[in-house]
Amino acid sequence: MDLLDPRRAVAPLSRAARVAALEEVQADIRALRMPGFAGPPVHGPPVLSSVFLLGQAPGPHEARFGRPFAWTAGKTLFAWMARSFGATEDRFRERVYMAAVVRAFPGKTSGGGDRVPSPAEIEASRGFLEREVAILRPRLVVPVGRLAIEQVLGRGTRLDAVVGGMVHQEYHGVEVDVIALPHPSGASTWFKVEPGRTLLDQALRRLGRHPEIRKAFPEDR
Repeated sequence: MDLLDPRRAVAPLSRAARVAALEEVQADIRALRMPGFAGPPVHGPPVLSSVFLLGQAPGPHEARFGRPFAWTAGKTLFAWMARSFGATEDRFRERVYMAAVVRAFPGKTSGGGDRVPSPAEIEASRGFLEREVAILRPRLVVPVGRLAIEQVLGRGTRLDAVVGGMVHQEYHGVEVDVIALPHPSGASTWFKVEPGRTLLDQALRRLGRHPEIRKAFPEDR
């Protein structure tokens, strides 16, 4: 059984060893290539955090900037974080580990929208998530968007059934709280009309009150 398998009882790794383990995962992420991908893999810094944000996939601009949520959806996401608990984008990136279901831009559909990652592409990145969760052992997971929510809470999960609430469950072998958010894409209208607008408000209030957010952002009140 692997040293980082969450089912194995081992002495906690040192901070330096955990950072090194995350850097190793991220090197493997950068090496990943899939035939359908329209850009290179993207990841955030190896932040040791108990808060784990899970997006869907990078968009068409993220590879150019070398970080997740670097374009329009990111502006909305970080505005939500500021509204929820006062954090700036830079502070959020420094204190929250940002992952994704798929690590490279999947490309566009014939209609011009972002292509939904295939099951094979999702499976190719699953091992990265398992390793990241085993290293970090987060206490709070924040899936952003329908695909990420389904990967954490199960297929067919409706946004209006989970956004605004909190679920406690196991994620890749680790017990976590889950606070789901809709995708902040400019193409989405779900969070701009009811009941999405009210449910988003509830989710952001709940996120801002969560103990792990309070611990990570003690000055942002």
